[in-house]
Amino acid sequence: MNDELEYRAVLAVDIERSAGRGDRALLEIRARLTEMLKEAFEASGVDWSACLRHDLGDGLRVTAPAGTRKAALVHPLVPELALRLRTYNRGAGPLTRIRVRIALHAGDVHFCPDGTVAGSPLEVLARLLDAPPARAALAGAPETVPASLLLSGHFYDETVRHGHLGLFPEDFRKVGFTVKEHTADAWLQLPGRQPPAEAAPEPAEAREEPAGSEMAGSKTAGSKMVNKASGHGVVYATQHGTQHIRIERRH
Repeated sequence: MNDELEYRAVLAVDIERSAGRGDRALLEIRARLTEMLKEAFEASGVDWSACLRHDLGDGLRVTAPAGTRKAALVHPLVPELALRLRTYNRGAGPLTRIRVRIALHAGDVHFCPDGTVAGSPLEVLARLLDAPPARAALAGAPETVPASLLLSGHFYDETVRHGHLGLFPEDFRKVGFTVKEHTADAWLQLPGRQPPAEAAPEPAEAREEPAGSEMAGSKTAGSKMVNKASGHGVVYATQHGTQHIRIERRH
């Protein structure tokens, strides 16, 4: 066998729900995805022209150049791609919106004389790309979330687990999956997902006392609400917005 064996990082992306859009839409989203992926690689300091690229039909597989920092393929590459996808989707129609699943792995691959690559790391990458947890996470995420990211256990252990700059282990969760003959654990993240806004705590001075409490006022024609106030006072707000403040002094 006249090929060379080298340790490389490998990345793959697959467009969610690409089938049924028609040839024109598919060609458009493939071209736009390739353009955005190229920009994300270059923004991460990875030479796109030195990458080996393989067309997956509705996605792309990329073998990074020798010596590429694996951490850079998680951050800043993935956030850079997610930002571009989200910005693009704001102006895209239903047929040309792009959401993707991203998979990352690394290992010894064979560089064949014809310029192609082969080996078990690429098989593992393909299984990661098809893993049900990544599919389900993206399908269940809001439309504003442009991607799911799944790292092999090997990739996670060598990069994210150490918490290098821009990498946060707590942003990933461990998932198990089986695709064909491959069963493994992997690490899942939804890049670009905005955390739910936490409701601001209701200030004590605006908290309504439950009905029937000793602080509640009697019902009159102009019903009133009794609220606690800071200090030793009570605030009475009538239905018409008038507030009356009584200070209770302690002796």
